[in-house]
Amino acid sequence: MCNLYSLKTGDLFATWNKVLKLPVVWEGQASNFEPRPEIKMTEVAPIVRHVGDQAVVSMTQWAWKAPTGKPVFNYVSEKRDFSKSDRVLIPADAFYEFTAKLTPGQKRLTRWKFTMVDNPLFWIAGIVKNGCWTMLTTEPGPDIKPYHDRQIVLLSAKAGLDWLDLTRPQSEILAPAPAGALSVVRDFPPPEPTDLFA
Repeated sequence: MCNLYSLKTGDLFATWNKVLKLPVVWEGQASNFEPRPEIKMTEVAPIVRHVGDQAVVSMTQWAWKAPTGKPVFNYVSEKRDFSKSDRVLIPADAFYEFTAKLTPGQKRLTRWKFTMVDNPLFWIAGIVKNGCWTMLTTEPGPDIKPYHDRQIVLLSAKAGLDWLDLTRPQSEILAPAPAGALSVVRDFPPPEPTDLFA
């Protein structure tokens, strides 16, 4: 499941204003957001809500605690009704999945970086509970299936309001990414120049 993503795209507010077609404001005091190549589970990161006639950005913690004490950083979307949930968008420009080590001497799991073709900035569908947010997941699309048996729900930049306002049926919005929607490269270990399979 996804527990690491990136947000380092340039002028975020200008981009969000353009794709959401709403004034974009901070909730409470403005935050000096710096580009972050790695946002990890339980860290604070920006999320976006549709409030009135504005897109409201707040810095909020990723993952609430389950009764067991474990962090709920991903949440199964199938067969659930989110019409009364606190629906949010998580902005991202990449996310990561991990697979087994390629060699016995490899120190860490193999890390794969996914980006969305034709969308330098995209959204991840999420909800807020207990003051924290989580990413929704669904069945894996063809691009992710070789790497994981689930995928986070991804939305193109222009499709964000579909989730915030539920302008389409949930089953259409919370769907696997179609074939060819994602690009993937091996992020760790870095591929050798002659590695044709990275």
